[in-house]
Amino acid sequence: MPSCVWLLALSVAALTGNIVGAVVYEQTERNCSAFPPYLPSTAVNTTLQLQELRAQMLPMNIFAYIIPGTDAHLSEYIAPRDARMAFMTGFTGSAGTAVVTQTKAALWTDSRYWVQAERQLDCNWELEKDGSISSVAGWLISEVPQGGKIGFDPFLFSLKTQEDYSINFESSNRSLKSIPVNLVDQVWKDRPQLPPDSLTRLPDRVIQRSWQMKVEHIRSLMRDNPYEPTALLLSALDETAWLFNLRGNDIPYNPFFYSYTLLTMNEIWLFVHTDRVTEDLRVYLNTSCNGALCVQLKSYDSVLEHLKLYVAKPRVKVWIGIEYTNYALFEIITPQDKLMTSSYSPVLTTKAAKDETEQRILRDAHVRDAVAVIQLLMWLEKVVPEGKETELSAAEYVNQCRNKQKDSRGPSFETISASGPNAALAHYSPTEETNRRLTVDEMYLVDSGGQYLDGTTDITRTVHWGTPTEMQKEAFTRVLMGNIEISRTIFPSGTRGVNMEMLGRRALWEVGLNYGHGTGHGVGNYFGVHEWPVGFQSNNIPFREGMFTSIEPGYYKENDFGIRIEDVVVTVPANTKYGHNYLTFDTVSLVPYDRKLIDTSLLSSEQLQWLNKYYDTIQRLVGPELDKQGLQEEKDWMLKNTQPFPESESSASVSSSSLTLIMLAIALLHNII
Repeated sequence: MPSCVWLLALSVAALTGNIVGAVVYEQTERNCSAFPPYLPSTAVNTTLQLQELRAQMLPMNIFAYIIPGTDAHLSEYIAPRDARMAFMTGFTGSAGTAVVTQTKAALWTDSRYWVQAERQLDCNWELEKDGSISSVAGWLISEVPQGGKIGFDPFLFSLKTQEDYSINFESSNRSLKSIPVNLVDQVWKDRPQLPPDSLTRLPDRVIQRSWQMKVEHIRSLMRDNPYEPTALLLSALDETAWLFNLRGNDIPYNPFFYSYTLLTMNEIWLFVHTDRVTEDLRVYLNTSCNGALCVQLKSYDSVLEHLKLYVAKPRVKVWIGIEYTNYALFEIITPQDKLMTSSYSPVLTTKAAKDETEQRILRDAHVRDAVAVIQLLMWLEKVVPEGKETELSAAEYVNQCRNKQKDSRGPSFETISASGPNAALAHYSPTEETNRRLTVDEMYLVDSGGQYLDGTTDITRTVHWGTPTEMQKEAFTRVLMGNIEISRTIFPSGTRGVNMEMLGRRALWEVGLNYGHGTGHGVGNYFGVHEWPVGFQSNNIPFREGMFTSIEPGYYKENDFGIRIEDVVVTVPANTKYGHNYLTFDTVSLVPYDRKLIDTSLLSSEQLQWLNKYYDTIQRLVGPELDKQGLQEEKDWMLKNTQPFPESESSASVSSSSLTLIMLAIALLHNII
């Protein structure tokens, strides 16, 4: 848009009172083909850091350098000091890979973040809309001459990532070069420091198993393993935190701390920043003795050295989970007969199923969290017609409501508060530049969660304060149908989530709609809001009793609106007429859906019965908590919005047995039953 027209648009917006979010209504994405190139205010100038990085690359004799968006523990959420991809590119999405050559720079990310990338990248960067390693490798082959080396930090590559690149380069006469000193760190002059005083122990009231009990259980799994590992290396941050019942604050929104653990049958080495371990924690961890249940504290940066010393011993074998062990650690475990691998460590697979205490307190946390979300929705219903509230103010309000709840430890992720076309971006979070005013004419999506001492929450609700279109109602109802179908399905214990995931999409597929993100992820107990390896993806482990996962189908109409309905559920035993060892899901998120967006004529009688039973559960569990907190107005709002739907309103006919047969057939094809 020419600058004079742009200024006119801003002036009109100001005069009409729509200055908040005015930028959103106009051009918010870069246009590098224009002359001069157009960059929105959200774009970051990366010229200087690219110049300095390229200078670092020259003496290394590399033609390109790969910058993943992760840390040395292959975490999804990372600390500001590990946000190397964001520092180099300006792009702050949670998934992506950047590559720099002497003449070009490119970023790869998936469809969730394409619009965000176009808003944040300057014209130094190409955006590649295929996040696969084969796409990155193909680009590198076209840009790097034969015989050329491509640099990478081995601490930021998983074993699989390194293997996939090597396979792609195998016949091209290009190769990877491991550079243990991170080149981005060399040019990042104001790289953030570690936060102080990170480690704390959990109180006994939220623990069923002491760390000593957990250690002995993991050792029993090592003893029972036919490959006879002598040691277990824990690299994922939540592994060590879970094992020792410790929490930290190194990662925003996630109570983790930088750590590794090397566990043998008679020794425990904990690699942390030892100056942050208080005397009380040293006593708690038995650091003054040398027995099998005494923790030996080692410097965080010494893990490589100590692992080398251990591997040099005769007749040892180190067990690693390859999903979260970086290549720098993997490559020193040689020869191969000293290495044992599995996708996930026994700590992650054990942690995936919550014990009785964890299940109880995580349910309790969701009841209190429901109060905060109900407060938000009731408040928005009142104030949005006045035209003064925005995406940012709504996000701030729900966080304030959560902070007032017992044992609150802040949000579990950056709140997704999105109105109108912003909601069509699945992972959008408002900024000062993109902030939209909330109105009765647009749908609004809020995806938020809390960290509590007894649990982690994640819930999404989509609402409309005016008159939704027929298409919006149908899309919302079909998303709800997908949520319900997964939630109420009965399946054999050991079924993989990927084999029932299609139930969340079936109602959308029937009318040619779909969504481009996953259908659900594991949820922790005062841990990560995305907790692997539970969920509905192909690399998730089979469901067993006591696992918590989200269910979150959606639909997004570009530049118009977005819909997502997300609930957290737990796997519980199902009562069946004949079979045993069957499971179903019990929904622990307890907030009603927007009634005006539900077209009950599309629901089957079984779906409507499930919905009414769910609303009865909300009344039964959340009502007393609202009474306890003296929130009568909120209780009245909750009761009004959880009134049962007349079952005569249902006219659709969706056969439960046919859905189950479809799911079981897919499961049989995957040989998981």
